[in-house]
Amino acid sequence: MTVPAGDSQPGENALVEDFGLRIGRAMGWPPMAGRTSGVLMLSEKPLTLGQLQDALDASKGSVSEMTRLLMVNGVVERTKNPGSRQFVYRWRDDAWLGCLQHQVSATRELLELAENAQEHGKHLAAEQRGRLRQMRDYYVFMTEQLEALLAEYSSRTETEA
Repeated sequence: MTVPAGDSQPGENALVEDFGLRIGRAMGWPPMAGRTSGVLMLSEKPLTLGQLQDALDASKGSVSEMTRLLMVNGVVERTKNPGSRQFVYRWRDDAWLGCLQHQVSATRELLELAENAQEHGKHLAAEQRGRLRQMRDYYVFMTEQLEALLAEYSSRTETEA
């Protein structure tokens, strides 16, 4: 695996591999998603699917799947250069904000699940109702905290811009 031609600096390949291990593991992503994120974060320009395949020494299907995962997680965007029919992928300028927005959205979805489960589980035994209540309480707490973090981080990034 190599960083695309013109972008490679000493140590970047090792850094990309480190991303594969660390960010992949921390985010619950496959190592290939971590490596893909490392290549895109370090690239000076947007990359085509073919360029990503070459840089990662990976199949088209694998790279396509990883770019979709990274887009869903809010850190990568797919665009077309003017006059081109080919999509390119780039690390978002606001990737960490996008990542946090994704986490807030996922947590809200789980809160909705917990609230629905608690409503539909009223007939269950006390122990099971207690588990559903704990789930709801956890996701209420997490949603509140993540929304506060998102607001604070958004205001910090606006201030820095």
